Amino acid sequence: MATNSTTKKPAAAAEESAEAVTETATARPARKPTPALEVVGPALRVGDEPVTVTLSHHHAIDGTAYPPGAEILVSPDYAHRLRSQGYVSRT
Repeated sequence: MATNSTTKKPAAAAEESAEAVTETATARPARKPTPALEVVGPALRVGDEPVTVTLSHHHAIDGTAYPPGAEILVSPDYAHRLRSQGYVSRT
């Protein structure tokens, strides 16, 4: 049978060390609110028109959270990528 070779701290010292360890964690930066319809994601190519897509799942683009059902404007290439990854609803 193995024995524990560490010594117990007195109750007063244990409370002091517990108080020293208790710190508030830094809060995460808040995500930006969903903006009005503007092109998000990769930039449009010259001559391309933005495409409106409706998201079927929660998705975060450039630090902005978009809930399911949100309509966003994206470049045609990015819309194709979102469709192939299952983020765009079929309707």
